[in-house]
Amino acid sequence: PRTHWLARRVAAQAMAASPEPPDAIVLGITTGGMALTETLLKKEIADPAAYGKHAVGSVAQDLLEQTGCHGPLLTISTACSSGAVALFLAAQLIRRGLCRRVLAGGADSLCRLTYYGFKSLQLIDDKGARPLCADRRGMSVAEGAGLLLLDDRPPGPDDVALLGGGLSCDAYHAAKPHPQGEGAAAAMAAALADAGLDFQEIDYVNLHGTGTPDNDLAEARALRSLAADGVLPPLSSIKGAVGHPRAAAGAMEAVIAAQTIVHQQLPPNTGCSDPDPELEIDLGVERKEGRIDRVLSNSFGFGGNNAALVIGRPQDAPFEPAPAHRPFAIRGYAALSGRGNTAATLAALTAGEAVGGCADPAEIDKGLDPGLIRRLKRLPRMTLALTKACGCGPEEVPPEAIYFGTGWGALSETHDFLDRLFKTEERFPSPMDFIGSVHNAAAGQLALWTGAKGDNLTTTCPYAAFEQALFSAQLLRKEGGGGPVLVLGTDEAHPHLSPRLDPDVAAAALHGAAGAPLADGGGALRLDPTPSPEVPALGLLGLDYAPAAPIENPAAAADDQDHLSRLERVTPLAEVSRRYGLVLAGLPAACRPLAESQLAAWRTATGYVGPLIDYRRDTGDFATASALAAVWAAALKDPRGDYVAASPCPRDKGVLILNLGTVISAMEVVPSMEAPKMGYAPYMGYAPKLGRP
Repeated sequence: PRTHWLARRVAAQAMAASPEPPDAIVLGITTGGMALTETLLKKEIADPAAYGKHAVGSVAQDLLEQTGCHGPLLTISTACSSGAVALFLAAQLIRRGLCRRVLAGGADSLCRLTYYGFKSLQLIDDKGARPLCADRRGMSVAEGAGLLLLDDRPPGPDDVALLGGGLSCDAYHAAKPHPQGEGAAAAMAAALADAGLDFQEIDYVNLHGTGTPDNDLAEARALRSLAADGVLPPLSSIKGAVGHPRAAAGAMEAVIAAQTIVHQQLPPNTGCSDPDPELEIDLGVERKEGRIDRVLSNSFGFGGNNAALVIGRPQDAPFEPAPAHRPFAIRGYAALSGRGNTAATLAALTAGEAVGGCADPAEIDKGLDPGLIRRLKRLPRMTLALTKACGCGPEEVPPEAIYFGTGWGALSETHDFLDRLFKTEERFPSPMDFIGSVHNAAAGQLALWTGAKGDNLTTTCPYAAFEQALFSAQLLRKEGGGGPVLVLGTDEAHPHLSPRLDPDVAAAALHGAAGAPLADGGGALRLDPTPSPEVPALGLLGLDYAPAAPIENPAAAADDQDHLSRLERVTPLAEVSRRYGLVLAGLPAACRPLAESQLAAWRTATGYVGPLIDYRRDTGDFATASALAAVWAAALKDPRGDYVAASPCPRDKGVLILNLGTVISAMEVVPSMEAPKMGYAPYMGYAPKLGRP
């Protein structure tokens, strides 16, 4: 697909002078293989093999294979701020001492969904984007890619560095920015604080500046709120020249920001012939007084997802790597499955009964305000139900941040948007379905409902979306504490799209399980960064990636030595028997022979002989089943709950959640008595190294 092609082309340029592969890849993506998927769906192609690169997370997997990277991979899908968020997370990997070299940025191609979606919202200017202009009418939808290779080597005098970043959420509207730019200002202030700079020290601002009336006005107000002396630095938007490439925008603008410093040349505000006096800002790009050493670059997206980056000459201050891994205390948890709510799901799992299938819509909606959910479809309703059940509803103190993982996003809205588009010969797209179709729409709804204005991240991958969300929470946790955060993973099943897009559904059908029901559900956890002696703790140990075994030849698998080299990257094999009294193993249907081979090698290497549960047979085979497994493990170790007595896990040992196949990951839930003793470095798919930012 075209997004993959764009990412490959730019990755080759970014890596051209590098003899070694990156340690990790972090991408911001919204479209994935959607442009090709639309064509296949319009032609009514049913073969799942044709949709093999549909997933938004497949672009990072493709670059892993192109570059020789071992992982981890992170795919961020926060609409138009995705590329900037990806760069900030990449910097955190280096700051935590986990990576030395990270390839990061964003890519997006044009497709019917985004073009007709923005058109249905009347946000496209047929004369071209004119950011900050008095007669601006909208954006130019575009495509592109931008990638940067970040490393920890000592900086030279001519180098440019990513000095800081900041995230926020408006918690105001699903598609409109806060009119006073409060969230945008918060993200910029956080980025400046992270870089150790005052706003007055910024030499140039690269605006988000889409050319839409509301966005430009909100950003201008946000900037004025930061200028204590009322003086703004030179600023401009490049979107009049390059259009708005959505997830790629923040990354492309980071490249432009770096080039601005290297060449000491400010980019013009193309398209603006008559600056809007209501904005009360002077572009000032025609004048350049003194050196340009520090640039603030803004990116804002649907759902109120805001990101800001500070790029500049390297700072002289010494850098101390922050701790790479600490557990979160589990303050609350909730599950949703084909069996129903948390109580019904956990009771069945503990009794050894399967809970696969799809949750009853009436069960999902129980306890939710009908006015709140009347325009929402299945996935956002599921996330709202889970959030309420784990104690993060609007009547509670809002979570400090929200980290949401989903393998496939909002399938109902995506299907309904495209179905209506095709049936009306591309004349009458649905604006509501478009707003709801973006992967981060559900997390945006959670922010609106709970009032959470901190980090709001959506991660996506067919097998490790929940683990990526938990990893992001660990990377961005505030040192010295901070409030509880919400980490959840949810996926919906769709009768038309799931058999085509989801390889596990396709594999079940291929191997004669056509009658097996679709499954969906998920889990949510309210996590506290402060350890507690009263509750269990959850942490991600590592992520790694294995060569894919094709559906047509599921017996294809690597040898035991290859398995062990990858398994050693996600969990300390020698510690397993001492540390864990129960293993929940996830073996996805699409790569079950490979996963079974890995599990056999793991058991031999660890000598583990305790209880082991193949949990996907019980939870159902859906992308974020690991989130449900994490909730199950939390319930089994929670001394306040009803399931400890029935747990097969000894009280003094933890539960290991081991996911195998083409993506290998390990999480652990440990009893509270062990929480202060945790802290051995996770492997995360590479050897931890300390370095400079």
